[in-house]
Amino acid sequence: MLVDGCYDGRVALITGGGSGMGRAMAQEFARLGASVVVAGRRPEPLEETVALIEAAGGRAAAQPTDVRDPDQVDAMVAAAVERFGRVDCLVNNAAGNFVVKGEDLSPNGWRAVVSIVLDGGFLCTRAAGRRMIAQGSGGAVLSVIASYAWTGGPGTVHSASAKAGLLAMTKTLAVEWAPHGIRLNTICPGPTDTEGAGQALWPDAADRARVERSVPAGRLATVEEIAWWSTALCSDFGSYVTGMNFTIDGGHWLEQDSYMPSLKPRD
Repeated sequence: MLVDGCYDGRVALITGGGSGMGRAMAQEFARLGASVVVAGRRPEPLEETVALIEAAGGRAAAQPTDVRDPDQVDAMVAAAVERFGRVDCLVNNAAGNFVVKGEDLSPNGWRAVVSIVLDGGFLCTRAAGRRMIAQGSGGAVLSVIASYAWTGGPGTVHSASAKAGLLAMTKTLAVEWAPHGIRLNTICPGPTDTEGAGQALWPDAADRARVERSVPAGRLATVEEIAWWSTALCSDFGSYVTGMNFTIDGGHWLEQDSYMPSLKPRD
């Protein structure tokens, strides 16, 4: 873990900050001294994250936001600046996913996932990046992807396509924005022990056990493990790292196992 206080004076903005990895990231940024703004569509989970951070002595604010809406995204960044004065880090963590065969995926299902992950990721990155450029002191953008962005992911064509787009966006803007001192990277968590992912990708105990067996490390990741690396990559320790992906998955992507078995009929 990083040293307490290494984020003093900085402001981190985290989408999907009301639960799971997003909440863990928000708590870790705050523990290290950052002021944190958590964004998401539902205000109640965001307020719970804020309460946890403030109870631990940190500073945080909630900003209900639909990342698919450009006006709401701009308002999210403006609210962070109004409350804490600046934006130094953005984590694109908002996502949606469900397992479905490609031929059964509806246009609305496709749009639902791609609009949150890829469109929302770009809108948030653009809005935060504009602010960082105006500030003139650099910054960091971290987007959460998945290994099927480069391996393909049977059963998740919508999410795989959107995450691949985030990876391409990151590499492109890492070059464009390097003169501004803004770094862009991605992290690729493996199967992680969160309620949301569990419901979508391993809906019962048998599926969860199968996924755990597919990880060479033999277990799911914890949200804390993902949060530690997220803050490290956005910190000064990562100041010479940009346009890169960091995989945190216990070797899972090397197995290239998919979530399709959860769609098979059961006896």
